Amino acid sequence: MSRVLLAGAFAMLFGTQASATDFPLTGSNTKVEFVGTKPGGKHTGGFSNLDGKATVEGTEPVSLKIDVTIDTDSLYSDDTKLTAHLKAPDFFSVKDYPKATFKSTKVEKTAAGYAITGDLTLLGKTKGVTMPATVTAGADALTLKSEFRINKTDWGMTYGKGKIDDEVTLKVSVTAKK
Repeated sequence: MSRVLLAGAFAMLFGTQASATDFPLTGSNTKVEFVGTKPGGKHTGGFSNLDGKATVEGTEPVSLKIDVTIDTDSLYSDDTKLTAHLKAPDFFSVKDYPKATFKSTKVEKTAAGYAITGDLTLLGKTKGVTMPATVTAGADALTLKSEFRINKTDWGMTYGKGKIDDEVTLKVSVTAKK
């Protein structure tokens, strides 16, 4: 049997598989920011240190897999006193829980872009979240933008009930190169 026929038979039996590309995720190419609100105001902040990777088969965003670990002590906000309070046991308890993680479990195409579902672990509790996103995957670059809301009480952050809104907006922005 010729090599061409053998290669064709192999491809028919086992399919062709696009090669996977890993994109490193770091604090310099990945932004995880939040907006917390209360009656009459809001505060913004985020995390400056994280480490992880995003993997894409070929250039198809539905194959995207994300695995990221956030250094919770790298939390910052628009107010120094608030930053210290957010790091305390009332919120992130960074001494007891120095890491937060997100690991995707599924990516689906939607009318507006993509829905990325995964497990978010904060304060030692893991909950499923789905974030709408725009994703562009190329051979050498990956971009992702998402804005969605979570309820902080789902992870045990109950401080300020009635004074601070339970819903927090998260903004994720990735511009990663291979």
